[in-house]
Amino acid sequence: MIGDKKDNVEFIEEKQEPKVSRFGSIKDLLDGSLIANDFIVKQLPYIVFLVALAFIYIANRYHAEKVVRTSIELSKEINELRAEAITTSSELMFISKQSEVAKLIEERGLGLKESVEPPRKIVIEK
Repeated sequence: MIGDKKDNVEFIEEKQEPKVSRFGSIKDLLDGSLIANDFIVKQLPYIVFLVALAFIYIANRYHAEKVVRTSIELSKEINELRAEAITTSSELMFISKQSEVAKLIEERGLGLKESVEPPRKIVIEK
């Protein structure tokens, strides 16, 4: 009887099919079969578009940062030039006063004298 049961017992072997993943595994990525997958090949134009868009985004970011740095440098330079212009203007106003002009003439020894007579209007008759 024991021998009979051995003959009647069927050994069921399950054949396990490999799991087919939609995205693949690390092994598929390393051996390159993931890239040849139909799903990836169909999505390739979209992937290339996204990569190009990412490059454009990165380049735009660098350009914007460069423009901001240039703007900051130019605003600092404008402030410095404005301060210099105000200083130069005030010095010119001080030097052009009548008393300062008289002092400069005496210091340099030009031999000019200040007029004590008021100016007269010259009238030409026709």
